[in-house]
Amino acid sequence: MRLKVSKSKNAASFYVTKTIYENGKERTITVEKLGTEKELREKLDGQDPYAWAKTYVSELTAKEKENQREILAPLSPIKQIEKNHPCLFNGGYLFLQDIYYDLKLDKICQTISDRHKFSFDLNSILSYLIYGRIIYPASKRATHELSQKFLERPSFELQHVYRALEVLAKEFDWIQAQLYKNSLAILPRNTRVLFYDCTNFFFEIEQEEGLKQYGLSKEHRPNPIVQMGLFMDGNGMPLAFSIQKGNTNEQTTLKPLEKKILSDFELSQFIVCTDAGLASTANRKYNNLGNRGFITVQSVKKLKAHLKDWALDPKGWRLAGQYESPEDGYDVRKLSYDSKEDRNKNFYKERWINEDGLEQRLIVTYSLKYRIYQEQIRNRQVERAQKLIDTAPQKFKKANQNDYKRFIEQIPYTSDGEKAEKVAFSLNQDVINKEARYDGFYAVCTNLASSAEEIIAINHRRWEIEESFRIMKSELRSRPVYLSRDDRIIAHFMTCFISLMVVRVLEKKMGEKFTCQETITKLREMNFMELRGEGFIPAYTRTDFTDSLHEAFGFRTDYQILPTKKMKKIFKMTKTTKKVRTF
Repeated sequence: MRLKVSKSKNAASFYVTKTIYENGKERTITVEKLGTEKELREKLDGQDPYAWAKTYVSELTAKEKENQREILAPLSPIKQIEKNHPCLFNGGYLFLQDIYYDLKLDKICQTISDRHKFSFDLNSILSYLIYGRIIYPASKRATHELSQKFLERPSFELQHVYRALEVLAKEFDWIQAQLYKNSLAILPRNTRVLFYDCTNFFFEIEQEEGLKQYGLSKEHRPNPIVQMGLFMDGNGMPLAFSIQKGNTNEQTTLKPLEKKILSDFELSQFIVCTDAGLASTANRKYNNLGNRGFITVQSVKKLKAHLKDWALDPKGWRLAGQYESPEDGYDVRKLSYDSKEDRNKNFYKERWINEDGLEQRLIVTYSLKYRIYQEQIRNRQVERAQKLIDTAPQKFKKANQNDYKRFIEQIPYTSDGEKAEKVAFSLNQDVINKEARYDGFYAVCTNLASSAEEIIAINHRRWEIEESFRIMKSELRSRPVYLSRDDRIIAHFMTCFISLMVVRVLEKKMGEKFTCQETITKLREMNFMELRGEGFIPAYTRTDFTDSLHEAFGFRTDYQILPTKKMKKIFKMTKTTKKVRTF
């Protein structure tokens, strides 16, 4: 800081000034007006105003170096703000940036840049695609524009974003393998159990092309789709993914991706847990080799007749958690709906079976609470079906296996009761009763010799991979996809996958005390108002969440004002790779 004395014919005015740099250009601003020479002499009781002012400026300079100087903003109620100059910026991305660099994604980008010899900054583009996907999810064009809303504004061009996507697609497998290896340094990875599932993402187009093909949409949309297969580790962290054409049979997607994990990730001993839709015999046999195992959901309805009779037999059940059971087992028909104790009991029975030359263990569970839940769901569907019959039967269309319309049957009739073109609608009680037989029952197959309780507990965690898909589709808004070229589509989902990884690490780092939705919402709200030449004023509400966030990351942004120099230190800190695990 410097002392500036502005002299006129009749007076001399004292100012504190300093030099700042904006966009590489030097600029001098006024920090504080001290007054005129006459005012200072009166105020200081005859003390030399020049000597006092020099001392005062020296003290301010020392305090500023220690980040202790109180900042007085010279704002005027009659002076307009500068035109086309933004003053509000998001700083929530800083915590994502800290994780981004801990995962050494900057090093990954540097290696790729060395291989392909291009001029644009791949690390800058990828990092802001990740921050944008989480904070401001939008198209690539919009993300390029919205990147100017962050405290650190990048300078890459839109054309470079699309070129970067093409490069990222070429390094698709290598990036995933490196990301897994780098993640081992910042959090524990449980690769003993791997969960696998598939979903699809739609495009708002009508013409099929490349990866975009018509298939069975999970969201029942009449649009071309692409299919994603995702592996998640036992701690709920995404491990690897693949993208296939929308018309691909999802059962064929597991083996190719699993082979990449075996080779690129150097993993050989793990258990693959899947739902019934991926439980083909070929997949089970593949994971019956080497040191691998499988746990897969088994539809009780699709069991062979003798196995179905055994599974639905109300006798011979064991009580989970109880080592000694009656010799002939429990009879689940004796459970009471009115007993809270009975509703909280879980029963199971098991046997080894041989299906298509594969020895596997069939474990069936029964829960009165699960039965009540299924009854409630079906009763609501039956009510909807009856309402349709009573109010608008003309709207009836053929239903899929989970649609409430499956309980409606069409009965052609005449006044004499003979077949005719007219149709009557009624509830199909046979279908309702048939489904009710399976209420409360749930089955899995495995080749493992672990206890039934342990197998059931592992399978119960499949909800986490379904939640990962929900996060990608809802919070990260990964669809609809607005790209057309296959390589750019693959790269788009690469950025979504990395974003999911960053969010999951953030959740773990904060002790999983806050939901993903709450975390992302709060980060979006962490805005700062820039006081040019001085620093940044937090424009968000300090809460338990922000306190936990700052404690987890080891720096704070919740002071009344963060001087520019201090904010630059935070920028630098978040771009430094930590040497030890963060939690």
